[in-house]
Amino acid sequence: MRPEFMALLAATCWATASTFSVGPTQRLGAIGFSRLRMAFATVLLWALTLASGGWHSLHPSAMGLLALSGLIGIFVGDTALFACMNRLGPRRSGVLFACHALFSALLAWVWLGEVLWGWALLGSAMLMGGVMIAILWGRRSNESHIWEQTRGKLAVGVGFGLLAALCQSLATLMLKPLMTTGIDPIAASAVRTTLALAAHGALWFSGWKPARSGGPITLRDAGLVFMGAAVAMVLGMTLILKALHEGQAGIVAIFSSVSPIVILPLLWLIYRRRPALGAWVGATLAITGTALILGHS
Repeated sequence: MRPEFMALLAATCWATASTFSVGPTQRLGAIGFSRLRMAFATVLLWALTLASGGWHSLHPSAMGLLALSGLIGIFVGDTALFACMNRLGPRRSGVLFACHALFSALLAWVWLGEVLWGWALLGSAMLMGGVMIAILWGRRSNESHIWEQTRGKLAVGVGFGLLAALCQSLATLMLKPLMTTGIDPIAASAVRTTLALAAHGALWFSGWKPARSGGPITLRDAGLVFMGAAVAMVLGMTLILKALHEGQAGIVAIFSSVSPIVILPLLWLIYRRRPALGAWVGATLAITGTALILGHS
């Protein structure tokens, strides 16, 4: 499968999982939710790693980079993303998180020497522009769903969203050279989540009040968190690592940023109202950009 398609599938996984996550995140708090999600993902990933024998591909020299990537991208990045979602909802947090594609393209040029030219550059610009248009102008003016309300200060939510995007791009690009060595993506994901979970555990044991806050865990919330972990972290994250193994980091990041487009029909089902005209215009532009990249690469 082409790396671009794997990145698109990863974006679909993340968009789907975000609809499971909004309620539990608000009830458990961003840190409590992220910690439970990490625990489920770690167990699932290690079970798959042991069953497939992928742990044989792990080398001691790779552990440091995997650990650092997990701390930046999962421990800090995921927690910041869910803190943003708590404040701004999945639609607006999606547009902020989509900025990771811009950060990744710039960092891939600086660190890896990857440059986009010609049709790939035009297609990438159209895809990113479509994502932004679909989210910024994808809501009807009279939409009153709870997911469209702002909780707390807007600036704080925006800050969390941009931090999550930056952490995602940094963590992804750090792994690009490592993934070309033949390391198993599931095993790599298992190590990353393990280190992120250990950091969450240390934060909880430190006694820091925000790390211990949040409501009681109900069976329903536990089920939703488990589904989100399986779809987003086990499947989605593994697809991204496989895509990095075969494709350019900047292109993979751009394709994985289409989650806000994918989430529009999901929100349509939830709101039971058609997305606004801007959503359709943005989606059309993003699809056209995708076709340009795939047709000339």
